[in-house]
Amino acid sequence: MKTEHNRPLLIIRSTLFWICSILNTLVMGAPVLLSRLVSYELSAKLSVVWLRVNLWSLKFFCGVTCKVEGAENIPDHPVLMMAKHQSTWETYFLPLLLRRAVYVAKKSLSYIPIFGWAIAALNFILIDRSSGRSAISQMIEQAQERFDAGISVIVFPEGTRMPVGAETNYRIGGGMIAEQTGVDVVPVALNAGEFWPRLGYIKWPGEISVIIGPVIKSEGKKADQIMAETQAWIEAQMDDITVLNRFPY
Repeated sequence: MKTEHNRPLLIIRSTLFWICSILNTLVMGAPVLLSRLVSYELSAKLSVVWLRVNLWSLKFFCGVTCKVEGAENIPDHPVLMMAKHQSTWETYFLPLLLRRAVYVAKKSLSYIPIFGWAIAALNFILIDRSSGRSAISQMIEQAQERFDAGISVIVFPEGTRMPVGAETNYRIGGGMIAEQTGVDVVPVALNAGEFWPRLGYIKWPGEISVIIGPVIKSEGKKADQIMAETQAWIEAQMDDITVLNRFPY
């Protein structure tokens, strides 16, 4: 199903969003970085303001909203959240579901001025993928440190943003964190890529669906079993919420 839209208007609206997002980053970057010298908690709270402003501007300029099902499935203790990754949108939204959370991300992101410095200051788990097994060991060790500090960890098991309808490619890293730490896994399905395409400039108006699944217990399970359960749940939901060719990209 394709929906007709006024493309020139959508380009203008998307441009206004990007301008707002860039200004927001420039304005909030310094407070996030400087407050880290005083308190991690304060820095993390300011980063949430940055996220909320980005989501507000996306709604205001581009008409992109969301609905969430299953929020009651999130425990009140640190978890490993494993989510579908189609868009930049979920990187803004998912931390808002948790009391405090960090991502597992590529170390190279930390070199980006302001944004990269901020994620380093916020204690993201930054991995050099070229390090092989040692990178996985570091990831597990750092994840345990975050859990012990009361911080949840968010992982995109496909590793990178995937186009809507693309063949799945779930990696074992998240499962290894869960196996080694015994932490609960919270699976999340979402279709943000249909409204904010992976390589698209236009943000298409509409309502993103986010479905949060029941906790997957990891204690006593191997990494591949944990990943198989996680993938099966997420992809079953994706079958229900995905509408291929929703917009004429």
